[in-house]
Amino acid sequence: MKHIDVKEIITTKDYVGKQVTVCGWVRTSRNSKSVAFVEVNDGTSLKNVQVVVDKGDSDYKEPRVGMSVKVTGTAVEGRNDTVEINAVPDGITVLGDAPTDYPLQKKGHTLEFLRTIPHLRGRTNTFNAVWRVRSVLAAAIHEYFQKNNYVYVNTPLITGSDCEGAGEMFQVTTIGYSKDYKNEEEYYANDFFGRKAGLSVSGQLEGEMAAMAMGKIYTFGPSFRAENSNTPKHLAEFWHVEPEVAFAELDDVIEIAENMLKYVIRKLLDTCPDDMKFFDAHFEKGLIARLEELISHDFARVTYTEAIELLKKSGENFVYPVERGCDLQTEHERYLSEKVFKKAVFVTDYPKDIKSFYMKQNPDGKTVAAVDLLVPGVGEIIGGSEREADYEKLIAAMNERKMNLDLYSDYLDLRKFGSVPHGGFGLGFERLIMYTTGMANIRDVILFPRTVGSIR
Repeated sequence: MKHIDVKEIITTKDYVGKQVTVCGWVRTSRNSKSVAFVEVNDGTSLKNVQVVVDKGDSDYKEPRVGMSVKVTGTAVEGRNDTVEINAVPDGITVLGDAPTDYPLQKKGHTLEFLRTIPHLRGRTNTFNAVWRVRSVLAAAIHEYFQKNNYVYVNTPLITGSDCEGAGEMFQVTTIGYSKDYKNEEEYYANDFFGRKAGLSVSGQLEGEMAAMAMGKIYTFGPSFRAENSNTPKHLAEFWHVEPEVAFAELDDVIEIAENMLKYVIRKLLDTCPDDMKFFDAHFEKGLIARLEELISHDFARVTYTEAIELLKKSGENFVYPVERGCDLQTEHERYLSEKVFKKAVFVTDYPKDIKSFYMKQNPDGKTVAAVDLLVPGVGEIIGGSEREADYEKLIAAMNERKMNLDLYSDYLDLRKFGSVPHGGFGLGFERLIMYTTGMANIRDVILFPRTVGSIR
């Protein structure tokens, strides 16, 4: 049906004095003797449009919260430089009823409660704003890479190899539970693909293959990890941004990561001022200032070895003890970014034993050209590396981990046919949304969270 977005009505004076039609859901409704006030929101704006109803002598029926309505009336200037709609009772048409037990009445709701109604929580201010921020960030990521000559590729979601080599993959099968097969080999031989298959934990390996042809590529899609973790930072299904760049070394990877993050945050602050003010007021005081501060400085850089020494000399009583060879925990990452450097910091050159098989081995034989970006308030937000371009070194790293080389034959071919220095990184999209909104739980920045024991 023909109507105008609420955002268009309230952000411009172009419609003042004209008849307009809007559609949306009733957020609040107040009724007095001669005038009624109805606030309507259609999801295009954090702010509602107020409809002022001149009841006259009519038998006005007050719309209930949650109802969907179509409103036709005259746009007028309201108080505090706002735009309202003056309407008569006949100008409000109920499109969809909402009974009195509609769960989103005009009162405060906890995030825990709202997780029990994921199909409705988008109608609250909080999730209305989250979904808009998510949309703007996604568009900004695409915009950054497209402007810089990257090719967007779609890597497969079903794969026969584990990118991380950690075995935390969801199995893909058409057979399911069965006692009809003598062993695992026979089971998979009769399955759809004729071999073991799973949902991808990352598009990186296939992305490298595309970069070896196109030079600069990026993927942006879902990844799946069967990690038995119930923390506020983990999902079984999450969205992943993964650029891969040929003819690039670790310094290039670091530069790309910093430029991209600054670009998308600047775009968000400029595009969603009302939403960001909402998060600043209700979820993290000083959020906007923190983001402005982040993008106004060059990011710091420190090696893993130097970081360990800084942590050991800190005098802090960390829950996880700090020793060389340990993987940095969130408390360590936040201390480095918040207390030591007081800004975003790249940590490089990790011990090879705690990083993935595909990372380029440094000349010392002990570390790899890996990099993590740590930001205040969150910790790690980006992880990347220069990839190992040497065939023999890559084979050796895979053999050390007792990996099945047959599953990676295509990947190994890249090191045989015109290998080049190349690198890339992965950005967990939901963690970026958490960082830029102040939302503390990853379940609150994705439409339908998939976690251990939850598939609603």
